[in-house]
Parts: sequence; C-alpha cells; structure tokens
Amino acid sequence: MNKSKGDMYSWVTHTWNTISGRCPHECSYCYMKRFTWNKELYFRPKALTENLGKNNFIFVGSSCDMWADAVPSEWIGNTLTHCNLYSNNKYLFQTKNPERMRNYINEIPHGSLLGITYESNRQYDVSKAPLIEWRVWNACLLRGQFDIMISMEPILDFNAELVISDMLNIRPKFISIGADSKGHHLPEPTPEKIRALIVALKYCKIEVIKKDNLKRLVK
Repeated sequence: MNKSKGDMYSWVTHTWNTISGRCPHECSYCYMKRFTWNKELYFRPKALTENLGKNNFIFVGSSCDMWADAVPSEWIGNTLTHCNLYSNNKYLFQTKNPERMRNYINEIPHGSLLGITYESNRQYDVSKAPLIEWRVWNACLLRGQFDIMISMEPILDFNAELVISDMLNIRPKFISIGADSKGHHLPEPTPEKIRALIVALKYCKIEVIKKDNLKRLVK
C-alpha cells in the first residue's frame, strides 16, 4: 500500500494494487504504460499480507483496471476479501468495465465508491475498453446500490447535451474532470465547451470536481 501522491484524487489517502502488468484495455493515454507495458498481467499474492489499516480511503487497482474481462475472477475475489477484512476503511474501485462490477455486488465492501471512467459521450479509438454507451448502461444498473463517481479524464471532445443526458441517467455523486497531462495529442474540447459543460452540470445539481491538470485547458 502506498500513500497517494501526484495528481491523484484529493480525498484518496492511499493506493493499493494486487494486480499489475499490462492492462487489458491498453488505453493510449495511460500513465502506467512507461512502467508496466512490457509485463504480462500478473497477480501479487504478497499484497494480500499487507495491513490496510483503518480510517483510510484507498484506491484499489489504481495501476490496472482490475475489472477488465481478462482478469481472472479469483484475483478479483481475493482482492475484495482482503478489503473486507479492513472494514473501517473506505475504498474506491474505478473501471471502464462496470458490467463486471455487477457480478461482485455482494462482495464489494459496504460504503465503497464505484468510479466509472467516461472520457466523452463520443467513442474514440483510444482503448480496447467497453464502449461508452455500454459503460453508461451498466453504471445506471449499479445506481442505488453504491455511490457512483464519474471520472471524465482525460476529457475528450463531446456533445454537451448528450453528456448531460448520460449524467442525469447515472446520477453520480460527483463528476471529476481532468485533462491529458502527458501530451498524447488527443481530440480535446475547447476551453469554452468545458466551461459551459461545468455550468450545465452544476445547474443540474451534479457536483463537479476539477483536477489540477485541467488548468492546462481551462485557466
């Protein structure tokens, strides 16, 4: 378990990874590519001996999407079992494959925050992850069972009306908006579009958290 640092979510105190190696989604903008891209996906059994403490907010699986279809079910189950041994913590589980989360709804620790990555309402060829509309559908099915957050990072050019429609259907606790910070030449929206989207989200009573790296696009 590592203390959170860098441009991580401000409320996250630690990160903890039982699964490492090349993430099956292979997102072109992934910051972990420089660390793990040449390593096959693998499980870290030693992580299950770690004391996760108490009163921490732990991002589980920050370096690899543990909910990807290619991840063995046993790895996910063992990870969740260890989290449940430390029930005085809060946990963030984030994915581009919320359908898989639904299979573990009774094993995910009570009070966890489920994060869904949603770069745009538009489908861009930037990863092997499930389609955006499929993520939205499954996020809606998770609604009411756990608090849901949306991570719109890196934010890609979008249709504002359709983004608002998706968010009203999902009803997230909040949406975190961030930008690509590693120069991947992605199709980014203009500052004006981002500002207008944030205003519209707030008008719909959806809390917006702007990550520090968004300042590159919106001063």
